[in-house]
Amino acid sequence: MNSHKNITLEKWSGFAKGQQILMIANEINRVKNILEKNNSDDIRSSYERALDLVDITIQDRKWKDHLKELLRCREFIGMLYCERNFDLNNLLLNNLVLLSSEAYNLLNKK
Repeated sequence: MNSHKNITLEKWSGFAKGQQILMIANEINRVKNILEKNNSDDIRSSYERALDLVDITIQDRKWKDHLKELLRCREFIGMLYCERNFDLNNLLLNNLVLLSSEAYNLLNKK
């Protein structure tokens, strides 16, 4: 079941940009953990949840200045969903976090 399908734009908009990015990144990161189990259904579900979150993020007005980047991110997730190139999965994860300095700083604390 896709747990993010029921999240409302109103609720999602209440999260800071960094939190939103980290929740999307979490779904992308799950793929790395699932690889060890080699369960393609779980991999597909993680990408679907990431797509759901990107879709609702695109609707959030606070991202209007980064719409192009979010659409590219969505396209990239769709490509990974179809092609399963897991090296590119890590590249996406790293670049996604760069969309928000808050998310980047949280992940790169020393």
